[in-house]
Amino acid sequence: MPLSKSAKDFEGGRCVAPMASAESAFFWSASEEELDCAVRVPLADEEAAAGHAAADFCSFPSPAKQKCMLAADEDDSSAGSDRADERGGWTNQLDFLFSCISVSVGLGNVWRFPYLCYKNGGGAFLVTYGIAMMLCGVPLFFQEVAIGQYLGSGGMSLVGTLCPILGGAGYATMTIVFLLDVYYCIIIAWTLFYLINTFTQLPDLPWQRCGNWWNTDRCYEGSENTTATEIVRNQLANQTNTPVEEFWEKRVLMITDGIHDLGGIQWELLGCLLLGWILVYFIIWKGLHQSGKIIWFTALFPYVIMLILLARAVTLEGAYNGLVYFVKPDWSKLSSATAWIDGATQIFFGYSIGVGTLPALGSFNKFHHNCYKDAIITCVINTLTCLLAGCIVFSILGYIAFVQDADVSDVVKSGPGLVFLTYPEVVLKLPGSVIWATIFFVMLAILGIDSEFCNVEAFVTGVVDHFSAYLRPIRRKFTLGVCLLMMALGTPMVTKGGAYVFQLMDFYSASGISLLWVCFFQTIAISWFFGAERFCDCIEEMIGFRPGRFWTVCWVYLAPAAMLSIFIFYCVQYVPVTYGTYEYPDWAEILGLCISFSSMVWIPAYAIYYVLCMPGTIMENIKAGFLPTVNKALATTASKAAPGADTLRPPHQIPVSESKAVLITHKSGRHQSSF
Repeated sequence: MPLSKSAKDFEGGRCVAPMASAESAFFWSASEEELDCAVRVPLADEEAAAGHAAADFCSFPSPAKQKCMLAADEDDSSAGSDRADERGGWTNQLDFLFSCISVSVGLGNVWRFPYLCYKNGGGAFLVTYGIAMMLCGVPLFFQEVAIGQYLGSGGMSLVGTLCPILGGAGYATMTIVFLLDVYYCIIIAWTLFYLINTFTQLPDLPWQRCGNWWNTDRCYEGSENTTATEIVRNQLANQTNTPVEEFWEKRVLMITDGIHDLGGIQWELLGCLLLGWILVYFIIWKGLHQSGKIIWFTALFPYVIMLILLARAVTLEGAYNGLVYFVKPDWSKLSSATAWIDGATQIFFGYSIGVGTLPALGSFNKFHHNCYKDAIITCVINTLTCLLAGCIVFSILGYIAFVQDADVSDVVKSGPGLVFLTYPEVVLKLPGSVIWATIFFVMLAILGIDSEFCNVEAFVTGVVDHFSAYLRPIRRKFTLGVCLLMMALGTPMVTKGGAYVFQLMDFYSASGISLLWVCFFQTIAISWFFGAERFCDCIEEMIGFRPGRFWTVCWVYLAPAAMLSIFIFYCVQYVPVTYGTYEYPDWAEILGLCISFSSMVWIPAYAIYYVLCMPGTIMENIKAGFLPTVNKALATTASKAAPGADTLRPPHQIPVSESKAVLITHKSGRHQSSF
């Protein structure tokens, strides 16, 4: 039976009031002494409740009714505890912190950040990056973690719970993270291929010399006395390639002439891809929340390696010049929109905002966990990691510039193969090159794997939470099926023309317009339609204090304005994707745009579906579409209460609309009536 409207709540002298469970509610008479707990009123099903019943709650009228509340809470808290055990949670709250570090610190810190910094004038990029971090990155990171913890659900459900008409944002988020997972593991496969091949030609590295079966007649390595400048001049004069370039293109990729010719499978890469997915699956097969010690290792070990590399890099000749270029701003770059766009997009990419990962990780927290502290720590660590990677990279680039007698700005290579062209060439210049190559590719593999398994967990958690009745009992089988499906879809990217497919996926699927589109609607759903002040009430309910005014200003004004501006800049300055000098055919460009639209279309399509197909008139559905569906949050709040906490305390009400509807949550204090 659907919940009654507020006008009918006291019909017959009875007030219908939902308890902590989403499955049932109790009602009792309006008389102070007359208690009637005998009748259980089933709630409407989720779809109907999502549209119309969410806000139709009345408050508990008096302490005398607490006996009824206590009886209900005993039943519901028991059921909630069963649901919490069924879903799982972090065994150690530090697991959550290290998971956030794992997912937000990845390959983007190692190669993407240094390249964008170089591209946009060194220190000038640090200015735009820092501003974007303060106004967008940290506030949105905290927002996603907090809402995931509050609702206890992954990214697929959270927007639809707070603003049902924008529920398509959840499907869009899952589409983006699914596509990201498919192609992200290809980078892991490349890394594992390099790591394995590091030991095939000891004491040398396989990309150190020409004369291998994959090298062409244009391969030129020079002699031991040949300087890097002479090698570059010879390349320009005779159109030759270095051994590093030919190993990447002819041995690893076995690249063809274009996307029209995929060639056959590169079987060794396929084996590395399989190995990568096996590692990912066995980390998350029980659920990421039960893989705490693995998360600790994958989060901390890369820093050990990076500190070793830093100690070696800063002692190289010319390193000082590289570091000066890194921190010295080229102020003229700040007048370019590109510097601001790149700074903001690096924040979204690096912080994993908008892909559903952060709400999924936060959903495993206990309800009263201080996610504010963890969010700040993670964001600071993420940015410091970028700076650490920048110091390593620019120190090495300064060394290369010193060897070549060139400027630092002339020695950086870009593209999806950046780390597989620049770093292997760098380790050749270092004593004990095999050791340094091993250290670097182990670090790169761990950075890739820990980000990948967190992103896969985000997809699995989001889908399982949305279809919990069907999928939670078979979570492990579902996870295995997801991994097998993602690996199968990634197979075209380990063909001999797979690099072209990878570049297409990287450009269109999980960055650029699609990610900005989803982030914008997710942010306004929480900050505008659910309400920033109401969201602050929820945070206060969890952690005991309200976020300051700075946070609400960012959520309501600054972050949406920044994302909208970036989206417009991106569209105005749109340039089709290329792979080096290769230009994609029109059909490939259309395919790429379809990949972007495959996630973007969910938001308007679901809004149209909601308005036209939900029970009620179009206007009723539009109005209901902007009201939160509270019953899910209530069930989660009860089920996630900390062990030993007083789950029978009187509820504190948080308004969920401008009407008299209220969200009932647990907090010490007296009962308050909204009527």
